[in-house]
Amino acid sequence: MPAVDALVSAGLPRFIELLRAAAVCLGLAAVPAPAAACSLSLVLAMDASSSVDHLEHDLQLNGLANALSDPEVVQAIEAVGGIWIMSFEWSGQRQHFLQFGWRYLEGAADAEKAAEELRSSHRGFIGFPTAIGYALGYAAVQMGRAPANCARKVIDVAGDGINNDGFPPSSAYKAFDFEGVTVNGLVIADQDTTTINYYREHVISGPGAFIEVAADYEDYARAMKRKLIREIIGNGYASAE
Repeated sequence: MPAVDALVSAGLPRFIELLRAAAVCLGLAAVPAPAAACSLSLVLAMDASSSVDHLEHDLQLNGLANALSDPEVVQAIEAVGGIWIMSFEWSGQRQHFLQFGWRYLEGAADAEKAAEELRSSHRGFIGFPTAIGYALGYAAVQMGRAPANCARKVIDVAGDGINNDGFPPSSAYKAFDFEGVTVNGLVIADQDTTTINYYREHVISGPGAFIEVAADYEDYARAMKRKLIREIIGNGYASAE
């Protein structure tokens, strides 16, 4: 079967094994769930590929931290009764760096603690290409290890370029479990629409999926804040412009 042969040649079976082993080592499944049912489990995936320099990486990291602890985002978290969340950065096929593992955010104190962990996080890898398919696979495995079966499941992929390493997003969607999962995109676009079109056609997926665009890295915090609010509030708002 050509499709299966293509996945094998891309190293997909071995990648799945590595993801499962890494998740066990990190203890991502050993987190107690809150007493109440949860509204959202959210996986944040930040681009750290070779197209992102040190300044741009810092703008992303601090932009995400600032957005997560923003009063309006906190209000959205409180409005839905809290959310489960985790964050990692991605670049090449096996370059995935955990920024913080699954935790439950109920309000300002929880959000600020997660934001401080982001601000103090170092860069995991330097100089690797853009393997979006592998990033999606890693995110799907982590979503499968969320401590609670939340009403909505969202993967939030941020990036500034198209896949240029390893298997494509379409292969990830065939090989990993994305049942009931929405994948949204935050694109750092500048004046070129190539990445926007690529994310729209190949990356985003699932109920209410959308793309948020940052004009540049300086605009990252604003775009991420808007994106988080849309994701936390729910698919009805997420699909609205």
